[in-house]
Amino acid sequence: MELITPTDSIFLLGESREHPMHVGGLALFEPPEGAGPEFPREVYEALVDNRDFQPTFRKRPARLLGGIANLAWAYDDEDDIDIDYHLRRQALPTPGRVRDLLELTSLLHGSLLDRHRPLWEGHFVEGLNDGRFALYTKFHHSLIDGVSALKLMQRSLSRDPNDQELQAIWSLPRRRRSASRSRWQTLTQLVGSVAGLGPSALTLARAALIEQQLTLPFAAPRTMLNVRIGGARRCAAQSWSLDRIKSVKRATGVSFNDVVLGMCAGALRHYLADQHALPDTPLIAMVPVSLRKEDEADSGGNLVGTILCSLATDVDDPAKRLEAISESTRSNKKVFTELPRLEALALSAFLMSPMALAVVPGVGTAAPPPFNLVISNVPGPNEPMYWRGARLDGNYPLSIPLDGQALNITVVNNAENLDFGLVGCRRSVPHLQRLLDDLETSLKDLERAVGV
Repeated sequence: MELITPTDSIFLLGESREHPMHVGGLALFEPPEGAGPEFPREVYEALVDNRDFQPTFRKRPARLLGGIANLAWAYDDEDDIDIDYHLRRQALPTPGRVRDLLELTSLLHGSLLDRHRPLWEGHFVEGLNDGRFALYTKFHHSLIDGVSALKLMQRSLSRDPNDQELQAIWSLPRRRRSASRSRWQTLTQLVGSVAGLGPSALTLARAALIEQQLTLPFAAPRTMLNVRIGGARRCAAQSWSLDRIKSVKRATGVSFNDVVLGMCAGALRHYLADQHALPDTPLIAMVPVSLRKEDEADSGGNLVGTILCSLATDVDDPAKRLEAISESTRSNKKVFTELPRLEALALSAFLMSPMALAVVPGVGTAAPPPFNLVISNVPGPNEPMYWRGARLDGNYPLSIPLDGQALNITVVNNAENLDFGLVGCRRSVPHLQRLLDDLETSLKDLERAVGV
C-alpha cells in the first residue's frame, strides 16, 4: 500500500453523485487514406492486446485500520485488471453525427468511476458518418491531473503517419527522471523554502493590499453559473485555427493565453446577455498553472498552481477588454512566479480554499463566489500526430464543474488548431452548445477591433 497525498485525497473526499471528480478527453481520429471499414475494429483489437499496466493504472483506493477510506492506495496485480471493463467498444446510432458523439460523451462524463477498480476508463467509439472514430478517456483527478493525462496521450501517438505500432497510454514505460537529488539537497531546499515563508508572506501582503497586484477570492459577482449543480453533464467541443488567435496576439502585443481568455470573456458576455444574466461587474476566472517539470510528467498526482484574473466582461469594447485582461493576468502572474514552488503551491491552496465552503450547507449560496469559472489552457502537440496511421483530428479536454462553478472551459493546442472542451452542469447551464457560436462571434469581434 501507499499513502494518498493530502492534495489527491481531497478529490476522493469531495466526490459525490452530483460531483464526479474525474478529468476526461475526447480524441477524434481520421483513418489513413485507403483504410477500409474494418480499420477501427483492427485498432480496437490491437489496443486491447496491450496488457502491460503501469502502476498508475493499477491503483485503487484501499481501506486502512479496519475500514478508514481515502488514506491509501492499493495496487491490483496486472492479471486482475479487466481490460474489457476498462476499455469498452461503443457505436453511435444512425446518422452518426458529431452531435451524437458529444451526447454520448456527456452521458459518460457524468457517471462515477468504480472505486473497487483502478480509477480510469476508455470508450472506443465508432459509427461517425464521416468515417472517423473516437476515444473518450477519463481518469479520477486523485489519480492524475489533466496536464499529465494529456502528456500521456501525446506520448502514445507518433509524428510518423507510416508508424504502424499502436501504443496504449496504460502501457507506456515511465520516463527516467534526471539525476535524483540527494536527501541533503532535498532537506536544504525545504529548509530554505520554510525560511523564506516570512519574507514571502510580506511580499504577498504588500502585493495584495497595497500594490493591488493580486486578485483575491470573493471579488467575483454572483451569476447564473455560480449555483449548486446536479450530477448530469453536457459537453461541447470545437476547434479554431491557431493562426487566427496568433494574428490577434501579434496585433496587440499580449500573450497567447490572454487572447484565449479574451475570446472566452467575449463569449461569456454574449451568452450571459442572451440569458439576461450579465452582471455589471467583471467575471473572475480561476486559471490553473502547471508546476510540473518535464521529467515529472508520468509521476501521477497533482502539481497545479492557480491564479485569479478579471475577464473584464463589463467592458463593451473588445480591444479594451483584452487590454484589461492582459493587465490583470500580468499583475497576478508577477506575484505568483516570483515565489519558490512550495510558496506557489501554498498561495494556490489559499486561492482555492474558499471552494471548500461549497460543501457547507447554506454557506455556498450565502457567500459571494470566490470566482465564476475555471478556464485552463493546456499545452498539446505542435505538429500533426498519428495513431497507427490515423491522424489526430481533434483533442478535446473535458474537466470538472463544481458547486458554485457550473461551467468549465479547457483548451489544448493540436497541431494547427486550438481545441476547446466545454463541460457544464446539464441543469444549470442551458444551451451550452450556443457558447461555441459565441466563441466564434467573440473571436471575430476581436479580429475587427484590432484590425486583423
